[in-house]
This record gives sequence, structure tokens and C-alpha cells, in this order.
Amino acid sequence: MINTRMKTMPETGLEHAEILAQMKQYGGEDVNYQDSRTWSLVYHLDEKHTDFLKQAYGLYFSENALNPMAFKSLKRFETDVINMTASMFHGGKKAVGTLTSGGTESCLLPVLTYRDLAKSKRKLPFRPEMIVPQSAHVAWSKAAKYFGVKIRYAPLKSDFSVDVEAVRKLINRRTILLMGSAPSYPHGVIDPIGELSNVAQQHNIPLHVDACLGGFLLPFIEKNGGTVPPFDFRLAGVTSISADVHKYGFAAKGASTVIYRSMKYMQHQFFIDEDWPGGVFASPALLGTRPGGSFAAAWAAIHALGVKGYCENARQIMKVTDQLQSGIKAIEGLKILGKPDMSVFAFNCSEENLNIFAIGDQMDALGWHIDRVQRPEGLHIMVTPGHAKIVSQYLSDLKTSVETVRSKPELGAKGNAAMYGMIAKMPFRGIIKKEVLKMMKALYSPTGDMPMDGGNNPLSVRVMSKFMQRFGRSKNN
Repeated sequence: MINTRMKTMPETGLEHAEILAQMKQYGGEDVNYQDSRTWSLVYHLDEKHTDFLKQAYGLYFSENALNPMAFKSLKRFETDVINMTASMFHGGKKAVGTLTSGGTESCLLPVLTYRDLAKSKRKLPFRPEMIVPQSAHVAWSKAAKYFGVKIRYAPLKSDFSVDVEAVRKLINRRTILLMGSAPSYPHGVIDPIGELSNVAQQHNIPLHVDACLGGFLLPFIEKNGGTVPPFDFRLAGVTSISADVHKYGFAAKGASTVIYRSMKYMQHQFFIDEDWPGGVFASPALLGTRPGGSFAAAWAAIHALGVKGYCENARQIMKVTDQLQSGIKAIEGLKILGKPDMSVFAFNCSEENLNIFAIGDQMDALGWHIDRVQRPEGLHIMVTPGHAKIVSQYLSDLKTSVETVRSKPELGAKGNAAMYGMIAKMPFRGIIKKEVLKMMKALYSPTGDMPMDGGNNPLSVRVMSKFMQRFGRSKNN
């Protein structure tokens, strides 16, 4: 039997069957995505497609795209995927790009690229700035930290799209990049990319469209006759787009794309070191070693589904989305946030005495893996074709959960509802950061365990609770 927490490797290798059996046992504690009880993290089409992806991945399991001259097959896969994706975005003959490890890398790279593009044009030292919506994915905040770029957040309008006039007012001589989402993660709303494109052109500033979520869905909604606001290279001000193949492209994890209008921009993404003792080194993206399996599976997924397959998936996804949104609106006390443009959305309560996080707790107890958002508070959904089979059950459980919380409002002060409520309302955000840092340090310690208090709650929850009590008393006094 394998120890639950191994501090040293075994002296003698164990039997493969024993290892695999133990690994499956560990997986029993994971969220149940196969039965579509989750609303994020995994974009599962069906078992047949998954088995096919495993075969495609396995064919190139050991190959490494670090050296495209050694593995020409991987370079072909990458070129094909980039060309097909660029064509989908009306990129023309000059569009170029790279495969990446995921959406985060596809958001990091444009910040690096446009920072260095600006440096190549401006000789005097300056601290570069980028302007993004308040709803931008957190990867953009990470990019700002990693690459020394100041991030300036533009406020949202009442429909949760970015306020373009606010963006315009934030532009100054240090601005190197504008960004809009297609759609945003929290609310599923496409920013007014057409208006941002005009602003970008007027000020000669690059504009990146973060379509990591919508890139492999929106074009097919449009092909099906749906209304999709313009967001791609048909807009002259758009200089780059990111889109995840492992989301609505239904490829294996570890496959995203970043596409540039031309090499004029992408050349600043490359890293080259001509003096390394190991030889001249060149890398197109953040990673050195790039796993061949994810390249192969991305190529295979696009070829297996094709335009007709993606259109059918889009039709099914939007049908389920409409059913869910209609069902949620029909439940007394709930409302959808904004007017989502695709299959990603959030909802909260329209009644003051209802606590949306308490409703989330009740749904968790019924076997659902529920995601929460804050500012404003809500529960979050990302729809895949597999959710078609659970719509009725989800809506039934949701209605039951709402009724339970309505009859027991004290549930809002218990469990995760209390924690998420504190986090959303805590005025001193630095306190949250310090407490989450404690949790991260514990999770990535040798034991890998979350620190818990006597009530089986994360230790940071107890600390934040005490802080809120003190803050409340001092405020009342």
C-alpha cells in the first residue's frame, strides 16, 4: 500500500497495478465531472471523445516541442492549429501565433510582448501601464506582477461590460496595451471590442482580445445564426487574440493559442540567447519543454469535430444555457447578472433576505460543485454539452435550496456562506491576501494539508471572523 503522504521515494518500485489502483482511490475524492455535477475546470464532451484524445496524446507522449527541428511533426501540429484558429478569427494571410500551455500563458505573453514592443520604440525609462476591465481574468493581474507592468482597471457599466469612455480617460503616454474580454469570466459578457478597437487605433495602442473562454464557441454561435458582437481581426484595432483549445475546443488540458495580426507584434514574444554555453537558444513562448501530447491532442480534437461538430456543440450548449437561464429566472428570488452573450453567466438573489452563498452551500450538500463570484456576489455557471442531462435536476435542487434558505435565513451566517460573505464584504483587502497566503503556504508545505481550526473550518476563516467582529465593534463604537 502506498503511504498517503510520502516523504521519500520507495526503496523498491511497486507493481504497476498496485500504483494505478491507489491512484484511482485518490481520485475518488475529486469532484464528479463525469456526471456533469461541476460547472468549471473540466470541459468534458463524452467518454468516446476523451478516449480518442488519450490515444492522440499517447502517440506523442514523450515528444518535446522544445526543438521543432527535431520533432517536425509537432511543429506541423502547432502550425496547423494556429492557422486554423487564425482563419476562424478572420486573421488573413499574415496572422501568426503559438500554442501555449493554457489560458494563463496566453494572457501573460501579450503583456510581455507589448511591453517589449514599447521598449523598442521608447528610449527613456518609464513604467509601462496596461488598461483592462475590472472583470478581466485574474491572469492579467498575474502578468502585471510578473512583468513589472502597472495594471489600471477601467470600471464596468451596469450591464457588466467595460466603460469605454473610462478606458479612454485612463490612457497616457505610458499605456502599452488595452484589453477586452470575449467574454468576461465572471459574467459572460463580451466587452464592446468595436469601440475599444476605435480607441486603440486613435491612440496607436495594441488591443488584445481575451477570448480564452469564447474563442472556440462564439464563431460557431455566429455560424448557427446567433448574434455575436464583433470581437476578432475584422476589427482593425485588434492586434492579438487568445483562445483556449482545451475549453470549448474540447482538446486535452494544456492547449491554448495566442494569435497576432502579424509578425510585427509576435517577434517581441520570442526569447533568444546567443551566448549561452549550451548553444544558441531560441524559444517562442514562456515554456522551454513543451509537451508533444497536448499539441497532438489539440490537432486531433479540431480534426475530429470539424466545423459541423463545433456548430452542433454550440447549438446544444446554447440550448442548455437558455433552459438554465429560463429556469433560474422562474425561481422566485433569483436573477441573472447582466445580459450574458454565451454559455457563461452568474446569478444572485433579488430578495434582501436571501443569501446566495447559503444557497450555494445547500447545492454543495446536494452533490453539486458550485463556484462563487464576488463584487457582486453570485453563483457561477459554465455550460458544456454534458449538462443537457442534468438541467431538470439542477433546477429542482436549486429551487429546493432557495426555499430552504428562505425558511432558514440564519444559514447565511454558517459554513462557507459566512466565509464567502466575509471575504466579499471585508473592507481591508490586504487582510484577505495575508490569510490566503497562510493557506497557500500550508497547502504547499511537505504535508500539503489545509490548516483547520477546531470547528473543521480553514484556519484563515476563524482569523477573518475575529477580525470582522473587532471591526464591527469598533465601527459601532
